[in-house]
Amino acid sequence: MHFKKKILVTGGAGFIGSHLVRHFVNKYPDYLIINFDKLTYAGNLENLSDIETALNYKFFKGDIVEKNDILEAFQKYEFTDVIHLAAESHVDRSIEGPMDFVMTNVVGTVNLLQICKEKWQGNNHVFHHVSTDEVFGSLNEEGFFLETTAYDPRSPYSASKASSDHFVRAFYHTYGFPIKISNCSNNYGSHHFPEKLIPLMINNILNHKPLPVYGNGSNIRDWLWVVDHVSAIDAIFHDGHIGSSYNVGGLNEWTNIDLVKYLCEVMDRELGRPLGTSEKLIVFVEDRKGHDHRYAIDASKLVNDLGWKPSVTFEEGLALTVKWYLENQSWIEKVTSGAYQSYYEKMYNTK
Repeated sequence: MHFKKKILVTGGAGFIGSHLVRHFVNKYPDYLIINFDKLTYAGNLENLSDIETALNYKFFKGDIVEKNDILEAFQKYEFTDVIHLAAESHVDRSIEGPMDFVMTNVVGTVNLLQICKEKWQGNNHVFHHVSTDEVFGSLNEEGFFLETTAYDPRSPYSASKASSDHFVRAFYHTYGFPIKISNCSNNYGSHHFPEKLIPLMINNILNHKPLPVYGNGSNIRDWLWVVDHVSAIDAIFHDGHIGSSYNVGGLNEWTNIDLVKYLCEVMDRELGRPLGTSEKLIVFVEDRKGHDHRYAIDASKLVNDLGWKPSVTFEEGLALTVKWYLENQSWIEKVTSGAYQSYYEKMYNTK
């Protein structure tokens, strides 16, 4: 079968990656989508069981830190484009062990860039690098991150992502390499590994366990439904300008404590519990080291240039998310078994 494009999606078994792979496989039957994933703790092929037999989908187990893995995938599929999502992404883990983040996020990205630069001929290629708003540092109560905001990473995670962004841009400026970059705010939705805030709280509410909130809960984040992030990547990949970066956000800021309280309210209603039941489970824990106060994205470039906009309100998206977790509790049980339990106890100390 002849495919118009052969797209290597790194990290395609993770949270955002699995949503993106499913979207592209279903929407573009004339594209071959190659899911390249190391299958670390956050990679779960069960997330893609509904498309695993699709004619335009292939899985390749590989590690971007190992150049031979990338070369083997290229030789097998001769991919024409890359959407690069593979990354170590949990800030707490980066504080515990920074070198894993350096290797995957920096060395792995440069490996990909080098091999694509060597293999690709002509101009009909795209290397879309998916990054984070955390590279910009921390905001006070006012203002927003723009594409032109100076980088000021504060954690080992954000420093590693900032470094990878710089390498991607350097390949564009030095070699004329066909790159695009997107920096997105916090995502939420189904299939999210339950060390992240929203699925962690949902799972703990279900099991009447404490709801750990860092510090006094005043830190502010901009939240975007993962399906809307995927539609933004689609728009940027197809219509964004080579060499450009685009901020992706929902104009949807919540303090951590307000978000957790609202989620408690939604869960109480869904579970038929008296309002206020789950909120009693909230406990404040020692703040994260170097905890950035506020992230907020100005996505007007993406909206104005490419016509993108979020498809749901936060309330609608969160309702869909809660509904999915309640209907798929067996998924949570599988994911939270084994080594993750000891990590959870170590990080949040809420036995």
